[in-house]
Amino acid sequence: QQEAQKLSFLASICTICGTTRRNSSIWDILRFCHLEVANTIKVVLQEEPTDHLDTMVQQQAFLAIASMRAGLLLHKKKKNTLLCTSFHMVFHLPPQKDTQGPEAFLYSKEWEVETSLAQWVAMRDRKDVMAHQQFFSFQLLLPYTSSQPAQVQERAMARIARLANFITTYSLPQVCPCFAQNKILRHQCPKTHQFVMLGKLVGHLTLCCTCKDKGTRREAAEALHHLHTFVLQQRSKWPWLDETEQLQLQEGWQARKTRQPLQSRRVNKIFLTFAKYLQPPDRADVILMAIKSLRATSTYSVRLAAHMIDILVVDSAFQPGKVLSIVWAIYRNLPSIKAGIAFKSLDRALLVLTGKHPSDMVASLLQCSPTCTRVAVTMWKAMVSKAWAADKVLEELLCMLTNQSLCKTSTSTKDNPRVLSMAASMTISKILQQPTCLWKVKAIFPQLFTALLFQVSFITELSLQELCTFWRRHQKCQITPIRSAVQSMRMLLCIMGFERQVLAIEAQGGWDALLNTQTHLMGVHVVAREMMDTPRSLRSTIFCHLADLLRVEDPTWEMVAMVFFVEMLGCTDLSEELDRALEIFPIYLQSSCLGMPSLVLRAILRLTERPDTARKTLVLLPHIIEQLQGADSDASAAALPVLRNMLWLLEGRKPSLTALSLADKLWPLFGNESDTVRELSIRLFQDTMGLVRSAEKKMKKEVYNSLLPLLFHLHDQNKNVAKAAQEALCSAGKFLKWGDLVQLAETAQAWRAAECLLSRRRSRAKDYLCQSQRYLQNPQEPLRIEAVRFI
Repeated sequence: QQEAQKLSFLASICTICGTTRRNSSIWDILRFCHLEVANTIKVVLQEEPTDHLDTMVQQQAFLAIASMRAGLLLHKKKKNTLLCTSFHMVFHLPPQKDTQGPEAFLYSKEWEVETSLAQWVAMRDRKDVMAHQQFFSFQLLLPYTSSQPAQVQERAMARIARLANFITTYSLPQVCPCFAQNKILRHQCPKTHQFVMLGKLVGHLTLCCTCKDKGTRREAAEALHHLHTFVLQQRSKWPWLDETEQLQLQEGWQARKTRQPLQSRRVNKIFLTFAKYLQPPDRADVILMAIKSLRATSTYSVRLAAHMIDILVVDSAFQPGKVLSIVWAIYRNLPSIKAGIAFKSLDRALLVLTGKHPSDMVASLLQCSPTCTRVAVTMWKAMVSKAWAADKVLEELLCMLTNQSLCKTSTSTKDNPRVLSMAASMTISKILQQPTCLWKVKAIFPQLFTALLFQVSFITELSLQELCTFWRRHQKCQITPIRSAVQSMRMLLCIMGFERQVLAIEAQGGWDALLNTQTHLMGVHVVAREMMDTPRSLRSTIFCHLADLLRVEDPTWEMVAMVFFVEMLGCTDLSEELDRALEIFPIYLQSSCLGMPSLVLRAILRLTERPDTARKTLVLLPHIIEQLQGADSDASAAALPVLRNMLWLLEGRKPSLTALSLADKLWPLFGNESDTVRELSIRLFQDTMGLVRSAEKKMKKEVYNSLLPLLFHLHDQNKNVAKAAQEALCSAGKFLKWGDLVQLAETAQAWRAAECLLSRRRSRAKDYLCQSQRYLQNPQEPLRIEAVRFI
């Protein structure tokens, strides 16, 4: 009773305030206390009335809301909650003809509340009227027109019809008429002046025209009639229409008022009337509604929904976000769709959208289903059902496969290129066997094959967050991303007719090696060797494609590409393509990737041993000499035999000049930790002495510098190194024409050879002392002892 008195008092004060100036003291008092009163109203409306007194309290609450037309508007959040509460209670009242007493009063007061608020807002603030009407029509009323009892749908639709009629009878100068044009013109207007929900209204009302409830159908058709009148009104306002077109529109508007209601016409014709005015964002909204209406549980006409989709996907330029929304809607609703006409409509829509937005469509479906579920496979098959569409899809998937090394485009991993790349590798295997894809697969085989091969190299670099994103929605999928890539490779080779190579790779354990991150490079070697037994034209294409890829350094896949590329150099019939390799090798000789310089040097060594390619490699000589100055023992060990082969390939004075440039870089390697480097460097130094005349002063200086290290390495623990040192020391004695040194070296009399060095060149005693001190830190104990003895 106290609440009823409070609300009654509020209603009276609001009524007085409606005739009072805004700056009055009563107005200020009401603005101060309205939040507390609003909370009271909300509580009252949410309670179920149990007796006559409770019903009277709710009556006073509705009176209070109606009195707000005087200016006592709540904050937006409070107002929305209060109106939703009132609509929910009144729409669910029994049918009006069965309502008597207090319920009838409540029912009538609800219409009074809504009408009062709508008209008051329209008169008070014209620039906000469009936002208000859109709020009423969509946020509050549209949800009540579906999945509700028949009387609820009819009442909500009646409210929408009244609001649609209201905007046709009241001038809305702030509404921009651009939405009513059937041509896209260069025009921009503030968002507050746009009719942004035209598509939602048109789509929903059209579908409601096929509702089972007769009253709802009638009210929906009436709402469409008023909405079309409003569109014609706005179209007639457009300033650059010629006089003839404006007159025709005015005549059509006047004739519309005398025609029969729209519900008597075929609904699809009604929709066609509006479709030409819908812009791409509006069209996307309608498509989303229509897709939901294709489900078996829908209360609307599936045939009409399919017809709407067919019309709207044509000649529509959707934004990427809208394409993603449409793809998501199809993916989520497809399992609930049973009608054949619905499946055909969605297939056509997917095909049309693929033709217009191939990149967005492929990326969107990969985001929807990274592991390519059964629903996704159905959608992919529709997207590649035509040869021209299959070409576009495969091109986009190939692009996704090669984008795994790109930086993230956002903080979310959903559109991360690395995640999309994994999804693409899993998807490829599901659509390769489609007949429309075969021709394109053969055309892009080298690119597709290498892209799948690269998947094994970057999979281990994925973060935990990226892996969780990939598996979050499909935990039951047992196939891993790397296994999916290998499976796609096998299927691709089988499609190309290389079943024998597939079996040979399996027999050598190549496929299993690819699956292991520790042995995948060995697997790449196996695959590359077997791919050598393919037609030359195909091998040449793969070789050239790898060369083009390697021109752009990328640590994600460059090692895999180089391993395959180097293996292909073994083909003797690819000598014409060798120039591509010679252009790339200098880049990767300077690579900081572990093992890359050694891999390239081993490939060059093989080329120097082939008569048809040996001399072509001489252009790389300066780059290979630089490898001796690095700290990488593996690179030095690989470079030394290459240099030895190249020295004997030179002609004229080039061998002598090259030997001179090499000498000062070789003797410092005699003390290298690697046995291989020590032996090869000593033997190559011996070769340089044979290529240079003894009269060369520079060479004599380098030979003097090498004598003591060679003498120490006569005691090297590695027998091959000790033997090489002995032979080189003999050659040094011959080069310097020291017969006693030659004799002592041949008989391995190291101690007497040391005395020979001091007696021959006492001026170098200081240099010998410096060299001996370096060997005091040598890892080999015999060499440290000999250094101490010499000192």
